[in-house]
Amino acid sequence: MTAMIRNPILPGFNPDPSICRVGDDYYIATSTFEWYPGVQIHHSRDLVNWRLVRRPLERASQLDMRGNPDSCGVWAPCLSYDDGLFWLVYTDVKRFDGNFKDAHNYIVTAEAIEATWSDPVYVNSSGFDPSLFHDDDGRKWFLNMQWNHRTESFGGSPKHPAFDGILLQEWDERTRRLVGPVKNIFAGSPLGLVEGPHLFKRNGWYYLTTAEGGTGYDHAVTMARSRAIYGPYEMHPDIYLITSKDHPEAPLQRAGHGQYVETPDGQAYHTHLTGRPLPPGRRCTLGRETALQKCVWRDDGWLYLENGGPVPEVLVPAPGPAGQVATPVVTETHFDGQALPVEFQWLRTPEPERIFSLEWRPGHLRLFGRESIGSWFEQALVARRQEHHSFRAETTVDFTAVTYQQVAGVTHYYNRHKFHALGITWHETLGRALTILSCPGDFPHGRLQFPVGSGIAIPDGPIDLAMDVRDNDLQFFWRANAAVDWQPIGPVLDAGVVSDEGGRGEHGSFTGAFAGMFAFDTSGAGKAADFDRFRYVSLAAS
Repeated sequence: MTAMIRNPILPGFNPDPSICRVGDDYYIATSTFEWYPGVQIHHSRDLVNWRLVRRPLERASQLDMRGNPDSCGVWAPCLSYDDGLFWLVYTDVKRFDGNFKDAHNYIVTAEAIEATWSDPVYVNSSGFDPSLFHDDDGRKWFLNMQWNHRTESFGGSPKHPAFDGILLQEWDERTRRLVGPVKNIFAGSPLGLVEGPHLFKRNGWYYLTTAEGGTGYDHAVTMARSRAIYGPYEMHPDIYLITSKDHPEAPLQRAGHGQYVETPDGQAYHTHLTGRPLPPGRRCTLGRETALQKCVWRDDGWLYLENGGPVPEVLVPAPGPAGQVATPVVTETHFDGQALPVEFQWLRTPEPERIFSLEWRPGHLRLFGRESIGSWFEQALVARRQEHHSFRAETTVDFTAVTYQQVAGVTHYYNRHKFHALGITWHETLGRALTILSCPGDFPHGRLQFPVGSGIAIPDGPIDLAMDVRDNDLQFFWRANAAVDWQPIGPVLDAGVVSDEGGRGEHGSFTGAFAGMFAFDTSGAGKAADFDRFRYVSLAAS
């Protein structure tokens, strides 16, 4: 019996999926933006079950994002395989707001996905969303969108003229640089905002897929083809290969930006990013996720979704039988190993030893309080993706502050303007206290709110902290130890603001929600907090 692929195949923040097949192995690389290490690579053998196997950008020579604004960093990687090597191209974006982007493109390689990847080779900075195409004559071609700063487009409000077409130039591996003329090969469709180019070749045609319409609810995968790599490229008869833009009732929204792949027996599939909005505000609290659609080639030589229209489906046929589908709903760690569990990341810095340690106190994750929660430079925040619309996260923290400038606890976090945090601190009259810090999307000021004011006094010793997120609602809890009941603290907060659409809207930011642990010490003393467990559990099918 043929298995079914259930979308999204990579739930939670996993956008811009680039797919690559080597033999019977499939790999998908997705954007990680300001989260470190950079680029997530998942592996599958059946297109149904996927496992995170590598984050290759893991040292300062490859990626240093200290100072990168929110929603900058690693945009739209492209993963490919040729000449016995895996090739990964990526952008490190250094600016978001204003007219400029300052987007630098690099190439790294490795003989195996799990191996240590090379230091990067710089390519160009003319735009973002790079990809590398390996032609059948042995030549290699580099593509990226071109950014035009002489427009009224700026961060959070993209305008079509800034997305000034898709550039193509030959890449010379011998000299490790671009050679020959730069050609603008594709201006996009009238939908505009053309980006995310990927080339492939079939039956003598060069096929180009791009992302258009912005990464919000008008997103789409467009397709064009040409007999010559430089063009001219003719548009797909339907223009859009994949989109939900005219179908607000579809469960998979914001469909766009993906890549074509074939199975060993020639079956066709196409990845795309997607979002699953919650009513009533149509906010995608899980960010942009990765989905996969079954496609067919028709007699006209064009690719179409198997369902006959452009709207992606939740369930699509897999290429063959699959083993048991793994759907973990509970993950728990006690930080007993020498490495951070694979589901966790941190923000921006290639020097994690300055913000956390698993060695100082065995069986604990120690966070060293650095800059404030929301810093763009050195922030001690270790977190995992939210993968379900409803979940519970728990941790136990051992921390005693001596000033209100020292806080450590648990957080539902998106960026410095969109988070809720429950933390242990110190107060002049309460002594050791528990308080809530909330920043519900206020832009540009990022003003904190304190839903429980100065907080409540708590006893000495380790404290259990928890949060329940149920769709758009968040409730914090605490208890002094496992022998007593959990107590709610503070009002129900707006969890929906911790989303792409929270704050200034759908193009104002585009990463995803995380649940995690934090510590900050704005006194500069580097006060440490110890966490001896972190538990994440789905509260409902999502």
